[in-house]
Amino acid sequence: MESLARRSTTFMALVLAALAAATVSAPTTSSAPAYPTPLPDPFFAAPADINSTAPGDVLASRRQDTWLLPGHEVWQIKYRSTNSAGKPIPAITTVVKPVNAPSDIPVLSYQVIVNSLGLRCAPSTGLMTGEISDVLGLPAALARGWAVAIPDHLGPTSAYGAARLGGMITLDGVRAVKQLPELRLSDSPVALAGYSGGGLSTAWAAAMNSTYAPDVELVGVAQGGVPADIEEMALGLGQMDRHPGFGLGFAAALGLEREYPDRLPISDQLNQVGLALRDELKDECVAMIFAKGQAYGAAEVTNSTSLLQDETARGVMRENSLVNYSRVPTAPVFMWQGVGDQLTPYGAVAATADRYCKAGASLMFRGYPIAEHMTTALVGLPEALQYLEDRFAGLPAPTNC
Repeated sequence: MESLARRSTTFMALVLAALAAATVSAPTTSSAPAYPTPLPDPFFAAPADINSTAPGDVLASRRQDTWLLPGHEVWQIKYRSTNSAGKPIPAITTVVKPVNAPSDIPVLSYQVIVNSLGLRCAPSTGLMTGEISDVLGLPAALARGWAVAIPDHLGPTSAYGAARLGGMITLDGVRAVKQLPELRLSDSPVALAGYSGGGLSTAWAAAMNSTYAPDVELVGVAQGGVPADIEEMALGLGQMDRHPGFGLGFAAALGLEREYPDRLPISDQLNQVGLALRDELKDECVAMIFAKGQAYGAAEVTNSTSLLQDETARGVMRENSLVNYSRVPTAPVFMWQGVGDQLTPYGAVAATADRYCKAGASLMFRGYPIAEHMTTALVGLPEALQYLEDRFAGLPAPTNC
């Protein structure tokens, strides 16, 4: 049986079977997207004056305590970011640093794997409850003595699947960390890292850096298991029968609808079974999304005409596919991928790497002869972290372009 960790990283690969089965015919009734229930804590709310702030501006901050991270102090920053429609949004990053650390220690913005629809599942809350533990990268990064900033890269509506959004939130989170005086990190060197869904936000942040946040200086980036071509993945899957991981794909379709309600009207295309499942999952974390979705397939929750035939919907997928984005990272990048990965196809990642090299980027690309998605994460992580440690130390970045 597949492990839950593997199922939870299906991200776009399962998505897009849910998208593929949705109809584009005119609905008889209109159904708005199912947004998550707002958290009762006023810290997460958007301030009234958010329109007068700039991306990365600190809106609020607070010290947090958790027994899950002994020997470290934890801060949360609410800051201004931007959504895919160009509108200001509040965003959160959680900063973990060693107690009594000196000023300006290295900062790693670490984008964890989050496959959820509920706001209580985001790192800002999940790190405090154990929902988010990220047994892969987080402990290893903290063990190196770095400060680690962990943004809620799905945004204030938990828009699971929206890649460009994650890139902007990540970059603005770095700006916010630099701004908060209590952290004493204003002159710290900064790097980015993430795998799978976290790798997607990381890769977009690296590629958008020069245009969206040219003031953010990055010494290095490590990105792995990146779903680089969402459209290709959707077309390859087509319509999906019942599958034990269907709930995760359905959740990703709903997350994309939250970010693009006018261009991906998923809820308009759901039948009564689909609407009921949507409402049941809209505030859930990955374990319950997985468990509750096992009994369904795409054909049971939608009509049969494919949304993939609609150019507007496919345009959204292209806009969130790294392989189609013309910009290249200006910071040195370590990128790794399983050659036989069945969840995030190797070809699109290799094509992206080739484009980066031809554009003169500093890239170290590793293709591991592995098919299982999370095994590749474990194999590549030590080299990825060493790569970043060397960038923090100021060593010249290697390249195999």
